[in-house]
Amino acid sequence: MQLRYETGLTSEEYVKTEAWRDARLERCPNHPHGGCPVASHGTYERKTPPGARVPRWYCRESHTTIGLLADCLAARLPGTLDALEAVVVVAEEAGSLEEAADEVRCPEDEDAIELPGAVRWIRRRLKLVHNALVRVIGLIPDLLAGCAPTMSAVRERLKSDSALMELRGLVAGQLRTLPAPLGFQPHGIDVGNRKPQFQQRAGPDPPPESS
Repeated sequence: MQLRYETGLTSEEYVKTEAWRDARLERCPNHPHGGCPVASHGTYERKTPPGARVPRWYCRESHTTIGLLADCLAARLPGTLDALEAVVVVAEEAGSLEEAADEVRCPEDEDAIELPGAVRWIRRRLKLVHNALVRVIGLIPDLLAGCAPTMSAVRERLKSDSALMELRGLVAGQLRTLPAPLGFQPHGIDVGNRKPQFQQRAGPDPPPESS
């Protein structure tokens, strides 16, 4: 389970100050009235941004691990919300996904992934963010009424280049029911395209060999 860790810090500041050390879980979300033996469960490291760690706790009664995710970090995706937002803006403004992928992947880099893989990578992030924006616009119509569910339009409406971080604060009370990477629910995108996997049943034992 993930909960919001409100810090107001950029990812660089979060890492530099090791802000995860100051995180506190006031009460277990599964037992808001107390009486829960929730205890610190250390931290885990995020691959990006380098050096970032997420503090977590463990509720023995509900067998639940609870992580406090800083506002600068994307949920269930590597990296930061600002970096994700920048990628989506590039994709929205490019003439094609291939053009956007070429810009994002730095094709001159020898270690860059091939173009088809980069297109899939950027298309997935575009879907995830647009899906979240559709939900958020409906939650705060007084601020985003009539706004197109695109990153560019939401940025313009909020007058912010860190719109995803700002949105996480504006819908803080609904984060547990909003899809990742903005909220903390699994996003569910592409799940329907996966083929079900079935384990082959064991057949009957072969007949004994005649002597």
